[in-house]
Order: sequence, then structure tokens, then C-alpha cells
Amino acid sequence: MTDGQYVSLAEVRDMLTAENEKRELLPMQKYALAQATDVCHITKEQADELIAKLLELDFVKDNPALAVKIADILPKYPVDVRAICSKERLVRPLDAEMIDQILDTVAPYL
Repeated sequence: MTDGQYVSLAEVRDMLTAENEKRELLPMQKYALAQATDVCHITKEQADELIAKLLELDFVKDNPALAVKIADILPKYPVDVRAICSKERLVRPLDAEMIDQILDTVAPYL
């Protein structure tokens, strides 16, 4: 991992799990590990694959933060995608076709 790189929740979970095997985690790290374990239901490899697929979409390719956020949340419904994208700086607002493309890309990972 380099400075300024976005990491998925699955990667955070794996990093904290590996660190926990070496030493006792700090309370906040334990909390973060518990949250990541409870919320994230895909592997790091699946998350990386999904992020790569999302970055192939024209309207996501310049926004890795959005791709990681989508991979972390795994939206099932259009309203979920809109909520995720509402705070992102997109070149243009997402239309129904774009939202469907995101949902179709995410669907195999649910």
C-alpha cells in the first residue's frame, strides 16, 4: 500500500487480522477489525476484482474512491447507488442506465 491509495474494507480486515496474529491490537484497532469482519462479506481478492471491474466503467474510471466505496457497501438497489454517489464529485449525474451497470457489476458478489 502506498500513501494516498484507497483500500477496501476486505483489505483492512485482512491487514488487521494479520497484525492481530503478531501482537495484541489497540482497542480502536480491535473495534475496526470487529466492524470490518461483521460488515465485509467478500474476500480481498473478490474486492480487488470488483474494484477493477468498476474502474472499467467510463463514468467510474477516474474515481477510485467511488469504486472502493461501492465494493465496500455492495449496493443492491438503485437508491443505494444514488446514496453512495451523492457525495462523490462526478463529471455528470448518474442516469438509470449507469446505475444498472453498477448493480449488474456488483450482483455476482452479493
